[in-house]
Amino acid sequence: MPPKTAEKRAVILAAVPVTPAMGRCLRPGDFVVACDGGLRNAAVLGVKPDLLIADFDSLPAADCPPDVPLVRLPTVKDDTDTHHAARWLLDHGYTDVTVLGGLGGARLEHTLANLATLLFLAKNGVTARLADEHSELCCLLPGAPCTLAKADYRFFSLFPLEGTLTGVDITGAQYPLRGAVLTADFPLGVSNAFLADTVTLRCQGGCGLVVRTR
Repeated sequence: MPPKTAEKRAVILAAVPVTPAMGRCLRPGDFVVACDGGLRNAAVLGVKPDLLIADFDSLPAADCPPDVPLVRLPTVKDDTDTHHAARWLLDHGYTDVTVLGGLGGARLEHTLANLATLLFLAKNGVTARLADEHSELCCLLPGAPCTLAKADYRFFSLFPLEGTLTGVDITGAQYPLRGAVLTADFPLGVSNAFLADTVTLRCQGGCGLVVRTR
C-alpha cells in the first residue's frame, strides 16, 4: 500500500474582522494567505502571512509588508481576492483550507461569494471550511459522507447550496432523515441537534451547505 500523502493545510484571511479567539483555527505549519484587508486579521491573530493577495481596494498599498510575497491583482477582474487565493492554493497542492474573516460584515454579497468559493474548493477535492466565532460551514457532496463532531457545538443545519438535495440521510441526530429531499424553498434541514458525539450526513444528488453553530 502506498504511503498516505500528508495534508497540506492553509488558512485564508479575508477582510471581515476577527477576534483573537479565532486563533484556535490555526495550527503550527499552516500556510497563511492574507487577502487585501485580511492583512489586518493577521495582526489580530498574531501571525505573519506567507502570502498577500490584493488589489488594494480595502488595504492601502503602503501597508503591504515588504518581506511578504505579494500577488497583486487588478481591481477590475472576475475573481474576488478570496477566490483567487483559493485557486492559488489549489494550484499549489493544498488539500485542507480554512477561510477566516469570510462570514458576516457589512457586505452580504461577500459572504455569498465566499460560499461559492467554499463550494469550488470542495468540488475540487479540498477539505474546506468557513469559520467565525459562532459557526463552521462546510459542503456536502454526493458520494462523500460528512461526519460532524459535536465538540462544543449545539446545532447543525443542512441547506441545498446547488440544486435540490436528494437521497439525504442524517444519522446520530435528534431529527434523523432517510432518503429525504431538501429544496431551496423549504428549510427542512435547519436547527438539528446532536444525539451522539458525531452525526453523519449523506446525499445522492445536489450539493449541500452544512452549518455547525455554537
